[in-house]
Amino acid sequence: MPKLRGADILARALAVAGARDIFSLSGNHIMPVYDAALDAGLRITHVRHEGAAVHMADAWGRLTGEPGIALLTGGPGHANGIGALYTALAGESPLVMLSGHAPLNQLGSGAFQEMAQADLAAPICKASFTSQRAESLGDDLARAMRIARSGRPGPVHLSLPQDLLDAVVDDAERHVPARDAFHAPAQILSSGQAASVLTAIAGAQRPLIITGPQLASHRGAALCQQLRDATGVAVVCMESPRGIGDPCLGAFGDVLPEADLIVLLGKQTDFTLKFAAPPAVNANCRFIVMDADIKVLRQSIATLKAGRVLASHVADAPEGARTLIAESLKNPLKTNTYKNHVEEAVAYRPAAWVDAKAQSPGVVHPLDIGRAVQPWLDRADDPIFISDGGEVGQWAQACIRAGTRLINGVAGSIGSAIPFALAARVARPNATIIATLGDGTFGFHMAEFDTAARHKLPFVAVIGNDSTWNAEYQIQLRAYGKDRTHGCELAPGAAYEQAVVALGGHGERVTNVADLPAALARAVQSGKPACVNVMIERLPAPNVTRKN
Repeated sequence: MPKLRGADILARALAVAGARDIFSLSGNHIMPVYDAALDAGLRITHVRHEGAAVHMADAWGRLTGEPGIALLTGGPGHANGIGALYTALAGESPLVMLSGHAPLNQLGSGAFQEMAQADLAAPICKASFTSQRAESLGDDLARAMRIARSGRPGPVHLSLPQDLLDAVVDDAERHVPARDAFHAPAQILSSGQAASVLTAIAGAQRPLIITGPQLASHRGAALCQQLRDATGVAVVCMESPRGIGDPCLGAFGDVLPEADLIVLLGKQTDFTLKFAAPPAVNANCRFIVMDADIKVLRQSIATLKAGRVLASHVADAPEGARTLIAESLKNPLKTNTYKNHVEEAVAYRPAAWVDAKAQSPGVVHPLDIGRAVQPWLDRADDPIFISDGGEVGQWAQACIRAGTRLINGVAGSIGSAIPFALAARVARPNATIIATLGDGTFGFHMAEFDTAARHKLPFVAVIGNDSTWNAEYQIQLRAYGKDRTHGCELAPGAAYEQAVVALGGHGERVTNVADLPAALARAVQSGKPACVNVMIERLPAPNVTRKN
């Protein structure tokens, strides 16, 4: 048998797992992996910042359901990638962050970029560990991928000491795991458990099913639609840091207090649900809690307190949905009238939005961005809409629809939109990809337009430019008054589109709403990574309600 390096075992294991696309920024510790990638047929998208690589792996996980792979160097490279792990953790996105690491045989002696990397990443990962033997690198990768995709999906970190990557291993092929080693068994909801849930739903007057981020993907959305149709119950997916107040959910907050039974399908009772406390949720409302993570399950039960929980079950959210669908088809339930009430509230948008216009010259209303973007997504064969956080992100999410949507998620972070778009292009080469983001967000990863140009990954970024960190500015206005707003300003009307052109992309600048459709058309049709820099009116995010 040939003698291979530890790096070759790792690269071949990635290939066996089907993880042939890797998002990476090079560095000393991981150059053996770059070399091994050539023989293993791995494709590397080489980025400009480690955080972007992790965001790309996050997007890959959400889009494909398979763990995305970020490959970073050790020490400061590892540290640069850590912040993005939190977005993936809160978004329930499977990924594995592989980090180079100082050689094991030099630890404690002041090795180059020596750092307790696993300890640093542990708080925002499902698991975080360091390989200890060259022979086990393949098995360690398989373990990391199993953990990342099992139960509540999420990020896992694995550090790769450089001496292990360089080490020559005899009979190395037998240390490359078989494909099934990278998969974990599903946690199934039994038919009996599903039948008891459906019995409780049938006995309720106003039942509701609420899901979490795992079912927000296009695959999850299709499953939720099947669950809705099979049970006759409204199914609401919550994946936004705005929670009940997510503008994408319309006036959902108006009708939630009316529910008398809520089935939490992979949705914990956290801040987004206002901890299921009155007045957001009726004190007499009862709950059935299903979750793949026993710790989360117990936390939700403790938050709800005694008397409010009818039942709890350990099950993966997708598998729970499938079993409920199967049991519902055996014994169909009558469609509950509360279902239509909830769905009408979620679909509600204020009538004033139809004709909303900017009140100042030289800017457009944030809604105008949605009006321009939506037709392109409507006529696309494979539309992907990506939106970052902040105030303009909330306007976009409230009025733009697509078969596939990626947002920053429950973490409430910003900065992921551009990396998400690049990963979407790698995963779905023929998709129409439009990302909306604010001018603050654009600054995080604008250099990735260089990555997009080098790797020929076209997409369109539409910037809502109000020359401020508007979310924080609005907090200052509300909490402290106009005279105490400061420190949140950005350069007035900065020419971000020119930066994109300089990096090899296409740029458009818009100050008049009448010019927006044509500018967007030129950007889409350019075939390049494109930026449409739109000057917008500085407005707070919408708070949708029918009570006013």
